[in-house]
Amino acid sequence: RLRAGLPPVAPDARLRHAANYLAMLRGAPAPDEVVRALETYLVTVNDHGLSASTFAARVVVSTRSDMLSAIVGALGAFKGPLHGGAPGPALEMVFRIRERAARSGKPLEDEARAWTDEALASGERMMGFGHRVYSVRDPRAEVLAAAAARLFERGGDATLYADARTVEAAILDVLRERKPGRRIETNVEFYTALVLHGVGLEPEIFTPTFAVSRVGGWTAHVLEQIGEDTLMRPMSTYVGELHDRWVPAEARAM
Repeated sequence: RLRAGLPPVAPDARLRHAANYLAMLRGAPAPDEVVRALETYLVTVNDHGLSASTFAARVVVSTRSDMLSAIVGALGAFKGPLHGGAPGPALEMVFRIRERAARSGKPLEDEARAWTDEALASGERMMGFGHRVYSVRDPRAEVLAAAAARLFERGGDATLYADARTVEAAILDVLRERKPGRRIETNVEFYTALVLHGVGLEPEIFTPTFAVSRVGGWTAHVLEQIGEDTLMRPMSTYVGELHDRWVPAEARAM
């Protein structure tokens, strides 16, 4: 609200977490279906094992540092575009493909396939697809796809949900054709973007909203790590050259 030139809104103790968050952003209570969609999102992404941000939080507090430092460390890891920063680009991709189809007059499916071919040829990362843990469709994507469907049926840009499903199907078809030996499926970021857009949030606060949920998982992990009270010190294996001779600085090639 400060970025928009608006005064902050105080929390209302009578409201639940998601309803309070939306009311503080909007300046007025949100409709029940919008609150329900955000609640579904916040619960679904609350924790997800030892992700990069969760690992960062546990490492920090394992040194007997404090909870605040651990959460700040988690946020630092979380904001990267390969982790919590991914939902915004996933939605931007859908909008770009829609714009291409509007300009060319071609079916959305054709433009989605062409865009995917171009992205793969250039080595561009497919935001909203693929996961380090899952080789199947991310189960959280199923939950959020259903939440998005309910939300868009009751209001908002209903065509956006249908177009996103078309884009998703076309991208998956191309990935299966071009990478037959790999299982690259839809991940949670693809439908995260739709849900957060549907509840009226700007892409700039998608990642902070993700963190509003994930902070619950981070603090649970931090408390567990405090209870274990062991220093996390992973070992590394040197894989560089051996038996090199030291060369004086003045004799080194520049």
